[in-house]
Amino acid sequence: MDVYVVPVGADRYELYCEVAAPEEDAVPDPPRSGIIGRLRDRFAAMLRAAEERQHRHEPGPEPEQTGLVARLQHRVLAWVVERIAEQRLLWNLRGQLEALAMHPDDMTFDQVQTLVHRMLQRDYDRHKVWLVVDGIAFLVSFVVLGPIFLLIPGIANIPALYFGFRVVGHWLSMRGASQGLHRVSWTGRPCPPLTDLRGIAAMPRADRAHEVHAVAERLRLQKFPTFFERVTP
Repeated sequence: MDVYVVPVGADRYELYCEVAAPEEDAVPDPPRSGIIGRLRDRFAAMLRAAEERQHRHEPGPEPEQTGLVARLQHRVLAWVVERIAEQRLLWNLRGQLEALAMHPDDMTFDQVQTLVHRMLQRDYDRHKVWLVVDGIAFLVSFVVLGPIFLLIPGIANIPALYFGFRVVGHWLSMRGASQGLHRVSWTGRPCPPLTDLRGIAAMPRADRAHEVHAVAERLRLQKFPTFFERVTP
């Protein structure tokens, strides 16, 4: 697995990875039982729909041309796509035993390894806190609002789905961060295009788009410009 150590400021870095499109012929897992199992199934279904949409580069239905349900689905999938972009690295680390850290060539591997471990520990601690917060919110919305939504045919308990999605996402992120900290064997490789990003990150946003796209083409990373604009000040 290739992980890019991206400079986004004078002393700020973000980790980035890019994964292949999901296989169309992949066989879905059998349905799970229990509340947690059904929650994970809903999470997986939303994730597949958002990933397919992301890889097809489809903007989705225009809100003014569709009904309330379609507009809501449009917004939910857009939100899920953003969460995928933020957490995909940690989610993918869960199944890895080896990772290659592509880093600016003005850094040593010892510096990179220390940086990566510090960032993964920060992510683990942050998701641990939010897992508790969103877990409580999910239980409240499920227990308190569940009976109310049962009285409204065809309308899902959207607050419970929202917090449920966040709970599963935080849990997967914690597992990925733990995997990267304790079980993944890291190696490093200097990457000059990443070094060029130091100067680009300091440029005004309107002036750096072309430069960022040029770096993305050199790295062969299709979605990197969107990521870079999202994480830079």
